[in-house]
Amino acid sequence: MAKAKAKAAAAAKAKAAAAAKAKAAAAAKAKASAGEDTTSEAEATDDDAKAKAAAAAKAKAAAAAKAKAAAAAKAKASAEGASGEALSEDEEAKAKAVAVAKAKAAAAAKAKAAAAAKGADAGEEAEPKKPSINQPVLDRIVKVISEHLGQEVIEESYINERGKDVPTLVIKNERWFEVAQFLKHNEQLAFDYLSTLHGSDFESHMEVYFHFYSYKEKHSLAVRVKTEREQATIASITPIWFGADWPERETYDLLGIVFEGHPNLTRILLPDDWVGYPLRKDYEQHDEEV
Repeated sequence: MAKAKAKAAAAAKAKAAAAAKAKAAAAAKAKASAGEDTTSEAEATDDDAKAKAAAAAKAKAAAAAKAKAAAAAKAKASAEGASGEALSEDEEAKAKAVAVAKAKAAAAAKAKAAAAAKGADAGEEAEPKKPSINQPVLDRIVKVISEHLGQEVIEESYINERGKDVPTLVIKNERWFEVAQFLKHNEQLAFDYLSTLHGSDFESHMEVYFHFYSYKEKHSLAVRVKTEREQATIASITPIWFGADWPERETYDLLGIVFEGHPNLTRILLPDDWVGYPLRKDYEQHDEEV
């Protein structure tokens, strides 16, 4: 009896172990199947995303190509409409390049305008302009001339920002020779070197420009003297700076400005029988073959 009982207990225990093992195997199999399904779904989702991105990129490239082709076609049509003839390959390429350049320029202008508007909206203020390092030099020159010759001899004084910040004076024509002598011989100014002399036609008037330098004081000065176009005259400074001889003759030769007191005011580049002054804005060529 005891032996049979023990045998029955062992059989029941073996049967329970087999059932537990089968149950664990079934659970593992189910878990593996679920994992495969999840992986398949993730891969499918990733594939869908890649397909969508590729389609979007393709659509974007197609739109860009279409816009570029439209711009080229528009440029070509415009050129053909202006000339009435079909364009060659080179002309078509040029028209296409012009269209692309115009598009880029328009985009840059739009961006610049947007930036400016943004700055204005933000209330940005421009930085205060710094005075020129040559402003003290100009102030001193104006003071010396005014104290000795009077303020009325100077029509205008300023710093030429486009010309290396050179101190510049506009001197009255009728006082020019007197001022020129003072510029050279006054010990505080001592402009002993004349580096530039040329004339210009501003249509409303003529003007002579001078540039001086002082080796003693190490400073520069530009002077402008105006004169009428119909009777363009100005005092010669050849007696003061002999280097003005040829520049004054050249200015007379090309612009017809008469330098009163010049020792030999004759043409220097053109023959004596040349008609007119070539650098005047209203110059009409007398000899069409020249």
